[in-house]
Amino acid sequence: MASLIPRKKPFLRWTTTTTNTIRSMSQSTSLPRTVARVRDHGFDGLMDAHKKLRRVCKLRDLILLSSSTDNNPSRSIPVPRLENLARRYLGMKQFESCGTLLNFPHVFEVFEHPIQRVLWCRLSLPALRQIDQESLAVHSMLPDTILRLRKLLMLSNTRRLPLGHIRLARADLGLPDDFEYSVILKNPGFFRLFDEGDEKFVEVVDTGDRLGLVVCAIERRRELEYRSRGKDAEDVRFSFVVNFPPGFKIGKYLRIAVWKWQRLPYWSPYEDVSGHDLRSFEAMRRMEKRAVAMVHEILSLTVEKKMTLERIAKFRLAMDLPKKLKEFLLQHQGIFYVSTRGNMGKIHTVFLREAYRRGELLEANDIYLARRRLFDLVMMRPKSGGVDMRGELSGFRREEECFGRECVERMGPGLGTYVNDSVVVCDDEDDSTDDGQRNSRDCVSRADLK
Repeated sequence: MASLIPRKKPFLRWTTTTTNTIRSMSQSTSLPRTVARVRDHGFDGLMDAHKKLRRVCKLRDLILLSSSTDNNPSRSIPVPRLENLARRYLGMKQFESCGTLLNFPHVFEVFEHPIQRVLWCRLSLPALRQIDQESLAVHSMLPDTILRLRKLLMLSNTRRLPLGHIRLARADLGLPDDFEYSVILKNPGFFRLFDEGDEKFVEVVDTGDRLGLVVCAIERRRELEYRSRGKDAEDVRFSFVVNFPPGFKIGKYLRIAVWKWQRLPYWSPYEDVSGHDLRSFEAMRRMEKRAVAMVHEILSLTVEKKMTLERIAKFRLAMDLPKKLKEFLLQHQGIFYVSTRGNMGKIHTVFLREAYRRGELLEANDIYLARRRLFDLVMMRPKSGGVDMRGELSGFRREEECFGRECVERMGPGLGTYVNDSVVVCDDEDDSTDDGQRNSRDCVSRADLK
């Protein structure tokens, strides 16, 4: 009978278990780990629209790469060949590329070959102008881009980053495609490129002006707040701009936790913390807030104040970011927003909430404005531009043939004027709409189309 009576656990064992539980909770930040996630339809709607933009950009780059030859100055390609290339290299389904060409007529032009009687495609004039504008914007902002790249390298513990990680984020940082030669190798006073094992690394060179580079974007914002409010802004010394998504219900205890967390001191992301003792609970809390400031500074260095979570995770080891980065960012919904829209949840895009308002970037730059023009072309409806989207291509028909130099065609800037001794074919487009659009004449050389 004595063996059936349950034995009481010793008090010491219960005390040890309770202490371990409290310790595991104390190792985290002062904010609760489980916070109800509320979706922001402004950012999610923007990512749904960017899904179309990514598909258009992939097809646009494929057309430019496959038609970049001296014998093809019109940069056109047969539609069947584009269909095969899209299925092979882009993983598109059958007829998906053809549907993309017809769904976005302001970016792509489809015309009938006058001799081979097959459909060809090329980029529209507004799309070609957008490429030139973005290229000019990237080169005009190159000094500012070099400064941002130096600051990104200084965020690393070793002041160096792998070249492959920077290449993945080159579009977010506003770097040109050939940044390894046009930015890094052309500026040996700022960067040093070296090999270590099987990987290339980029290291920042100390030029003596480090004090002007180690100022974070949030610190400049606090300085403006101090100048405007004076002594009343003492509470923003270590705080961040917190804007919770619409519909987020903040309770009493969460409000108190956020209030305490905003006043918690932390080390700057540019500060070397190797000499500090990081084993205490207070040091762990400061390091977690420093990780928030680190992600905040990374997003502030980008062109559009956003970056995919997968690209930020590439810098995790070099910048002391937490291992479970997604769960960590979801604890701070008032500072960041993690969107899973746009690619069936495979890509997570992190936005800096304070930089956006209703899906628009507050401080727009030249690169953002140039990319925005392509986004406007993608979102523009076919009817708004007088494009006939019926099943047949009634606007592209062949009316006459000219020989020799008697027919000269101008296809707009970037496409050139085709005049040679071979046969030149003129296609007269009759884009008649309700508003009485004027007719346009397109002439394409046979030698260029073959």
